[in-house]
Amino acid sequence: MGPTPRRALIAASLSTPLFSPALHAQDAFPSRPLRLVVAFGPGGAADLLGRIVAERLSITLGQPVLVENRAGAGGNIGAQAVLQADKDGHTILLHAQGLAANRFLFTNLPYDPDRDLVPVSLIAEMPNLMVVSPGLAANSVAEFIAMARARPGMTYGSIGNGTSMHIAGALFAKAAGLDMQHVPYRDTSAVNTDVMTGRVDTVFQTFSAASSLVQGGRMKALAVTGDARVSAIDSVPTLREAGVDLSTSGWWGLFVANGVAPDRVKKLQDETMAAVREPGVAQRIAAAGGIPRPMDSATFKAFIASETARFRDVVGGTGMRAD
Repeated sequence: MGPTPRRALIAASLSTPLFSPALHAQDAFPSRPLRLVVAFGPGGAADLLGRIVAERLSITLGQPVLVENRAGAGGNIGAQAVLQADKDGHTILLHAQGLAANRFLFTNLPYDPDRDLVPVSLIAEMPNLMVVSPGLAANSVAEFIAMARARPGMTYGSIGNGTSMHIAGALFAKAAGLDMQHVPYRDTSAVNTDVMTGRVDTVFQTFSAASSLVQGGRMKALAVTGDARVSAIDSVPTLREAGVDLSTSGWWGLFVANGVAPDRVKKLQDETMAAVREPGVAQRIAAAGGIPRPMDSATFKAFIASETARFRDVVGGTGMRAD
C-alpha cells in the first residue's frame, strides 16, 4: 500500500475528538489522597478542627484527606513541610494566628507567610480557658492575681511561642501587672499534665483541650478569655467579668503553598467553606467551644493582614520572643 494521501491525514485529524477522557483524568483534582498537615500536636484545638474538616472534605472531594501532625517552632515546622511538598494542591496546611505573629517572634523566619502561603479559608475562632491545678490555692482570677503578686515568677505554659496560649498568657500578665514566666511545650498533653500536677501554675488552654478535664475535676477553670461565657461551663466568668480588661481568642484556617493553580485553590476554598457551614460540622465545632467562621480566600487574606498589624503591637508591647 502506498503512502496515505495528505487530504486523508487531514480528514483523520479533524475527526479525532478534541476532548480526551484520558487527558481530562490527568487534570482532575484531586486525583489522589490529600495530606492535611496540622502544624500542632495531637489533642489540641488545631488537631480536633483539622480532623473534623478532613472527615467532611474526604466525602465532598471524593478522596481521603489524611491528617499529619507536624508540631514545633510555633507552627513553622508544619508550614515548611507544606512548602517543601509538590505545589499541586494535594498538600494543605492547617495553621493558627501564630502565622500572623511569628514574623515578629522569630528573628530569622525561614519563609515569608505573605509571599509563600495562600489563604484558603478560615475555619473557626475559639476562646481559651484559664485553668490551674485543683490543688492551687486560688479559686478565682482575683485570688490568682494576689498570689502572683506575692510570688513573682509564677509560670504559665503553652504549646509554643506565638500560639493562642502564649499570647493570652502574655497579655494577661501585662493587663494584670504581673511578673510571670512563659514555659513552652511541644504538645497539649505535656502542658496539661504539668498544670494538673502543679509543675506549671496555669495555662490559657483551648476550650476543646481543657473542658473535659475541668468537668472531670482534674483542672480548675478560673476564666474564659473571649467576649462571652461558654454555655458548656457557663459558671466560669470571662476575664472582663473577673476584673481583667482583656478579651482574646485563637483562630485556625487552611493554606496551600504559593504556586498551586488558582482553580485548585478556589475548589479547596469552596469545599472548605461548605464543609464548615454543614450543620453537623458546625455543631461539632460549636460543641468543642469554637465559633465556625468560613471565609473566602480574599477575605481571609485581609483578615490575616489586620491580625498581623494587631500582633505587631502585641509582640512589641509584651516583649515576647521565640528565639
